[in-house]
Amino acid sequence: QVQLVESGGGLVQPGVSLRLSCVASGLTVSRSAMAWFRQTPGKEREYVGGFSRSGGYTYYADSVKGRFTVSRDNAANTLFLQMNSLKPEDTAVYYCAADQRIITSSLRIPAQYDYWGQGTQVTVSS
Repeated sequence: QVQLVESGGGLVQPGVSLRLSCVASGLTVSRSAMAWFRQTPGKEREYVGGFSRSGGYTYYADSVKGRFTVSRDNAANTLFLQMNSLKPEDTAVYYCAADQRIITSSLRIPAQYDYWGQGTQVTVSS
């Protein structure tokens, strides 16, 4: 049974950094497509960044390029999202997602992922 457990969210001021973690069980992070999505009330789930199945490609939404970095610790089977220079518009529930069959051209599509974490709230406010 696959489980993805996110942690690291919280309430922070604009400009600071935060790191989210996603611990996976039941699948191997290094052999799966892994991604972070985020969602605010009334809006669709938005792709933030992630790895292709091979790990050879990383992708980021334009809104976070240069500020957010996705990484993974294969030994710990964990995905991370380092978020720097946070802005109020980054406020959302952040979800970890995984899939073992997804193709590269579909990485940004939420419906293509089979497995999801429960989400962690990130609030950026002064």
